[in-house]
Amino acid sequence: MVCNHTIHRHNHHFGWDNSIEPTLFVSPGQSVEIETIDSSGGQLNAGSTLSDLSALSFDKVNPVTGPIYIEGAKSGDAVAVTFLNFQSSGWGWTANIPGFGLLADQFTDPALHVWKYDSVSMKPTLYGPGGKVPLKPFVGTIGLALQEKGLHSVVPPRRVGGNLDIRDNSVGTTLYLPVEVAGGFLSLGDTHAAQGDGEICGTAIESPMTVAVKIDLIKHANFDFPRFETDGPVTRHLDEKGYKATTGIGEDLMQAAKDAVSGMIDWVSVTTGMSALEAYMLCSVCGDLRISEIVDMPNWTVSFYFPKSVLA
Repeated sequence: MVCNHTIHRHNHHFGWDNSIEPTLFVSPGQSVEIETIDSSGGQLNAGSTLSDLSALSFDKVNPVTGPIYIEGAKSGDAVAVTFLNFQSSGWGWTANIPGFGLLADQFTDPALHVWKYDSVSMKPTLYGPGGKVPLKPFVGTIGLALQEKGLHSVVPPRRVGGNLDIRDNSVGTTLYLPVEVAGGFLSLGDTHAAQGDGEICGTAIESPMTVAVKIDLIKHANFDFPRFETDGPVTRHLDEKGYKATTGIGEDLMQAAKDAVSGMIDWVSVTTGMSALEAYMLCSVCGDLRISEIVDMPNWTVSFYFPKSVLA
């Protein structure tokens, strides 16, 4: 699509830092086409093997393209980013990285799955051990510069955004980010072809893309945290055949989440014959982790939803 501006992938950086010179200056209401690099920072590609994953340098992960200076943006305002279009690359990767992910203590071996998909039709893509995953491109990492000086890691999400990994930051959604420094300094990256809510193994279908966004400004918004609104239902790509769901129940939400996920991994493994590690990675890209109940003290209920359409 035709945008007012384009930023190429070589204009990227690692970490949030309000001293980085802006790549682009825009006025509210303008659109920008932004090229991204995958979350490995280009260390993995469509031909990568497990040995490439073992050599991964974490100093180069999660690059973001930008920053973009928004004219008139000041502390207390909010930058509104509407996602207009995703031009996909046709490949991506999912990995189990030792020490990372919800069940890192259970899955200690590295694993890598490279996906190939039709970047035009965006039809469900096949998972090697079994099943096919519906695709829904979105931006995993998007945020503004922090007021605090210095370099800040991209990995944790923050008040100004960052590695949010919200699956619904896709076409039609508008994301609102609180501004802390003049100009905002918007950057984005870590694009995904698909992900389940929770991204339980720590990776989705990590896939480089070109993203088109429209940038607006809300004066004096005074939001405490990011907000977003969608333009319609958010699970149409998964709902068709219903879900299998497992639960975890207890006084510790994190343990309940682990129990719910572990139950689903067991269920998928028994049903399909794939290994637990393969099922874990599949659950990460298509299953949804939800808090079902958080009021009936002292125990809370967490559920994990796995779409039946994936294994139909």
